[in-house]
Amino acid sequence: MFADLWMGLVESLVRLGDIVRFLLRLIAQVPRALPRFQLIIDQVYNAGALSLVIIMLSGLFVGMVLGLQGFQLLQRFGSEEALGTAAAIGLVKELGPVVTALLFAGRAGTALASELGLMRATDQLAAMEMMAVDPIRRVVVPRFLGGVIAMPLLAAIFSLIGIYGAQLVGVQMMHVDSGSFWSQMRASVDLADINEGIVKSCVFGVACSLIAVYEGYYATPTAEGVGAATTRTVVTSAVVVLFLDYLLTAFFL
Repeated sequence: MFADLWMGLVESLVRLGDIVRFLLRLIAQVPRALPRFQLIIDQVYNAGALSLVIIMLSGLFVGMVLGLQGFQLLQRFGSEEALGTAAAIGLVKELGPVVTALLFAGRAGTALASELGLMRATDQLAAMEMMAVDPIRRVVVPRFLGGVIAMPLLAAIFSLIGIYGAQLVGVQMMHVDSGSFWSQMRASVDLADINEGIVKSCVFGVACSLIAVYEGYYATPTAEGVGAATTRTVVTSAVVVLFLDYLLTAFFL
């Protein structure tokens, strides 16, 4: 049992080292990939614009649930007017970046991993190498940058729609005073809270995009291998996002 645990630990450390080396390769190729701006724009569209529907619907319902639960909790203390503050801080600092990252990993991350895995299985990446075209610069880096750029934008949209959902429930259904809802929100949410949400969404975007392109690029060139890479993308991204969320929250506190 101890031998299996030790081997598992060693394999995890080796895999972590491979991911770090892969990230360094991507960063080194970023300056050479930036002139192909249209490729990056296309990947921002694929990773961001095509995820808007699920992000907006999830943000609306999360905000509405937050409005219901927050109103019920604050009503016990006679502080219903603070619902806007509680909803905004909870969405901007925590729920917005985390839930968006999980949805991003489930939708865009799996698409990136399966696309690159299929290119590996059909020898498209090998054909690029035979033609002296670096697949990292031509294929992987634009997808990585597209995910990194799209993630903060999606988190901002999620938080905005979530605040609207909380306002819809709190003001329209629970009859919280509209002026108190918005005025207390504006007075309590400061730039530090917004910066924390931006930093978290950027870090999560790098982590989810890196895991997706890494798993897809090094997927076993079979149908089973592509499926396994897609599954590992979702599972690993979810665990890493929650772990990084704890570290970043502790850092900002």
